[in-house]
Amino acid sequence: MNNDNLLIEERARDIGQFLVGRLLPFRTKRQVGPFTFIDHMGPATIGPIKYVDVDQHPHIGLSTLTYLIEGEIEHKDSTGANQVISSGDVGFMTSGQGVTHTERTPQALRNGNKHRLHGYQVWVALPKEKEEMAPNFQFIPKQDLPRLSQDGLEITVIAGTGFGLTSPLTVYSPLFMVEIISSKPKQLSIHDQVVGDIAIVVVSGEVEANGETIGQGQMLVSKSENTCEIRLKENTRVLLFGGAPLSEPRYLHWNFVSSSKDRLQQASEDWKAKRFPKVKGDETYIPLTF
Repeated sequence: MNNDNLLIEERARDIGQFLVGRLLPFRTKRQVGPFTFIDHMGPATIGPIKYVDVDQHPHIGLSTLTYLIEGEIEHKDSTGANQVISSGDVGFMTSGQGVTHTERTPQALRNGNKHRLHGYQVWVALPKEKEEMAPNFQFIPKQDLPRLSQDGLEITVIAGTGFGLTSPLTVYSPLFMVEIISSKPKQLSIHDQVVGDIAIVVVSGEVEANGETIGQGQMLVSKSENTCEIRLKENTRVLLFGGAPLSEPRYLHWNFVSSSKDRLQQASEDWKAKRFPKVKGDETYIPLTF
């Protein structure tokens, strides 16, 4: 294990090989490859009265990747996409020049019962030449994702390429997002299995790195490319993500990502003036108030 890696947690501490923290962006690590933001949903109980209802809101300059561990979310956007995303599926909306979308508990689950919801929505910044591309939505059902089972590990490639497997999802820069589940204690060597920056989110269970135990909800970020080794404890699930860093810095404002601060300002003005495309049949609107 290389001595120049880091670890991140809610209150940052450096344990030598890793930077440990919670979700991106983190004050000492703004991006991991093209990954710019991670939103952790749950684990939570939905219903019987309150459900997920995220009204229309916009994005530019990025792709949002939705991956659920438990539950279902209905995605609608201004490209005309209308898709229920279930646990293990991948929803991938590319905003490019501008898109509007909603996220809600599907109607079939609004039945007075309680339901579990747990998952991640990840923002992937687009390369500069793709920032103004036409928006689109992709859906990959869980059975179409490549998987590898070996000696107590189940590896699923959600996006990009890793561990000799390639996801059918179309991405716009070299990256990877991989789920790994251990049924027994297992040493995991990531050396040459992925390319670029590496981050590891502990979804459940625990991992050991540099003699420290890292628990659920924490994130490790390697300080060196392609070289990383951790020990997964029994019944542990982690997400690996990262890839080649983008050549220009990215700026964030509200739901917008861009290599240009002027473009962020224009997007903000366009949303306030209601110039973005709309989700068909939906008149909801989340205002930008800053």
